[in-house]
Amino acid sequence: MSKLEAALQRSTKREAGELKFSYGGQAVIEGVMMRGAHSMAVAARDPKGQIVVHEQPLSARLYRGRIARTPFLRGLIGLWDALGLGIRALMWSADIALDEEDDVSFNGPIGWATIAVSLLIGVGIFFLLPTATATGIGNLLGLSTAAKEIVVDDQGNETVVAAQSSNILAYEALPIGLDAFLINLIEGVVQLSILVVYIWFVGRTTDGRRIFAYHGAEHKTINAYEAGDELTPEIVSRYPIEHPRCGTAFLLTVVFVSVLLFSLIGRPPFGLLILSRVVFIPVIAGVAYEFLKYTAANLDKPWIRFMIKPNLALQHLTTNEPNRDMIEVAITAFNRVLLSEGILSEEEAQIPEARPDAAHIPGS
Repeated sequence: MSKLEAALQRSTKREAGELKFSYGGQAVIEGVMMRGAHSMAVAARDPKGQIVVHEQPLSARLYRGRIARTPFLRGLIGLWDALGLGIRALMWSADIALDEEDDVSFNGPIGWATIAVSLLIGVGIFFLLPTATATGIGNLLGLSTAAKEIVVDDQGNETVVAAQSSNILAYEALPIGLDAFLINLIEGVVQLSILVVYIWFVGRTTDGRRIFAYHGAEHKTINAYEAGDELTPEIVSRYPIEHPRCGTAFLLTVVFVSVLLFSLIGRPPFGLLILSRVVFIPVIAGVAYEFLKYTAANLDKPWIRFMIKPNLALQHLTTNEPNRDMIEVAITAFNRVLLSEGILSEEEAQIPEARPDAAHIPGS
């Protein structure tokens, strides 16, 4: 029996009167961001070993309004968490990590320019490259026919011939069918392969390993809370680093949903094909979110636990075992969120004292 399955079996319901909410978060530089229904909190260690916390209220219309209660639309909140809250939390933690370098700030033009360039590169690598690669492979395998053009001779006779300007990406649009499905499947495999290689590469770097360890600390903290246990570093450390609602699981689900969804529209001309990959992102995110929400709510069923095994396995690429200091940071962020929900008192959610021995030395 895995540590996650054991945690599920001993999980208990929260006490009556406590807010029922699917808490979430993400790792940042030397810290963790946690989100609740009313606020988000980011906790990070500065170079001196002090846990610094940033808190901000969340939009009631977005997180507690109709969108949050509407199936499929509420998946948009997950996108905002990654692109809105996540980016802000990441830039704030970068400033904390550069505490002694007063002339550098990632909350200004430097940070937003970095994010803009990163998003453009991300769209190119994870959306455009898989689509172009799958299209080329489909042509080479004969799953699609070469693009055609009509040639008119001197007598006005029309002849259909292969387009002279055709290249590996030029093809006749494919209707819904087996060939279109196979090319879309190839696209999903390429997309997933790029994602796995990218995650593996990041995890090989020193800073990447530390961020992934904070990711593990975030999962352990939420697992312990959802099991009804006390949030102390000693107790939280016993819980698994996997969590069924993890963003890594979300990405893998997005790949599978995209293959199925795009199979319903065939393979339109290349320009529309690229556009469809961007336009359908909210739809795919909504379906993937509902799938994860359903599986997370039915983990007591053996077939559900079997179904999510690939999601949990992929998480081992993005999570590492954290140390007690990292878990303390994750607990601090989560306690501040619970304070905003009225579940903890100010005394229970107080920020721990500075511990120089917990300070992070870059490169360590």
